[in-house]
Amino acid sequence: MNIQTIGVIGCGLMGSGIVEVAARTGFDVIVSEANDDFLQAGLARIDKSLGRAVKKGKLSEDEMAAIKARITGVVGLDAFKDVDLAIEAVSENIDLKRSIFEKLDEVTRPEVVLASNTSSISIAALAAVTRRPDKVVGMHFFNPVPVMALLELVRGILTSDETLAVAREIGERMGKTPVVAKDSPGFIVNRLLIPFLLDAIRMYEAGLATKEDIDTGVKLGLNHPMGPLTLTDFVGLDTTLFVADVLYEEYGDPNFKAPPLLRQMVAAGLLGRKSGQGFYDWRR
Repeated sequence: MNIQTIGVIGCGLMGSGIVEVAARTGFDVIVSEANDDFLQAGLARIDKSLGRAVKKGKLSEDEMAAIKARITGVVGLDAFKDVDLAIEAVSENIDLKRSIFEKLDEVTRPEVVLASNTSSISIAALAAVTRRPDKVVGMHFFNPVPVMALLELVRGILTSDETLAVAREIGERMGKTPVVAKDSPGFIVNRLLIPFLLDAIRMYEAGLATKEDIDTGVKLGLNHPMGPLTLTDFVGLDTTLFVADVLYEEYGDPNFKAPPLLRQMVAAGLLGRKSGQGFYDWRR
């Protein structure tokens, strides 16, 4: 399948990163948001990221202009009739995602692959609302998308070999290294990551160490690029809680049970970098 135009639904932290990487690797991109305010905020995030790349000498001004020219922002999904691949990247809400897949199934051509950037929701559950379940696949990118090399491909029970091959090819063209997971909660990375993050929160909650020392211990002792509490702020405390609840409901394993502190912080609106405050203050 000759894919040149990619549609991305959602221009938040993840969606804007996917748009940027797709445009930087030569794809034309149509990105959709629910309203113009969200759209302009997402496009501004892309402009800022590209501007940083220019300052660091990784892009020229002309290259940045060419990348931006390949990006078209829209409100709604009607323009997706022209896309060759659609990637949904909205928040982890199954009802919202299913409604988007229903609409995509209506507006895109029948042969177009529909992908989800979900980190935990069943691909089969999304495919079930379409008339093309064989063409639905998970394409789970990692934050920040322009930096992280991994792409988790998730094969639903009805996902075809051809669809998986398309997703792999597009991921490789974007410069990512694909891995393939079965359609089980948490897939590969979050199945391993979430207990790690929750244990760090429990340790902090119990007063066993400061947040700074927990993060420094993991960075220097395990050679991780950032500590678990910083990482939770990047992932989003609400996203971490959502994925933990999905995993706990599915497996019943206490390692996936969210600690009270995480629920309290989410209830208080302390969601991490996206809200300006989480375990750390990001407003500075």
